[in-house]
Amino acid sequence: MASKTLKKTTKRSSRSLAPTAEIDFKTDLLEQLKDAEYAAGYLTAALEEGEAVFLLAVRDVAQAQGGLRSISKATSLNRESLYSMLSEKGNPRLSSLTTVLDKLGIRVQFAAA
Repeated sequence: MASKTLKKTTKRSSRSLAPTAEIDFKTDLLEQLKDAEYAAGYLTAALEEGEAVFLLAVRDVAQAQGGLRSISKATSLNRESLYSMLSEKGNPRLSSLTTVLDKLGIRVQFAAA
């Protein structure tokens, strides 16, 4: 019976630590993403990981630099569409994506491999 009590206590304490760590990480990340150079590096690394990771990274940068509501107003794109577009399963048009990146101060460049 003592082991059941210990298990319950262990489970509760491990759950209570995770959200705090996640919140601190996200807060720190969003603060760093306010810097355009850092944001550009973050997006470059995310793109190397794949499309879904990249779209979520664009969303992080947008949140850091005023939020999706602000980007929506600046780009004349519907806020709900932005949330959908910048989700794991988002499927944005290139024109929409470049409009958002432009408002974030991010330029896409190509280089020979």
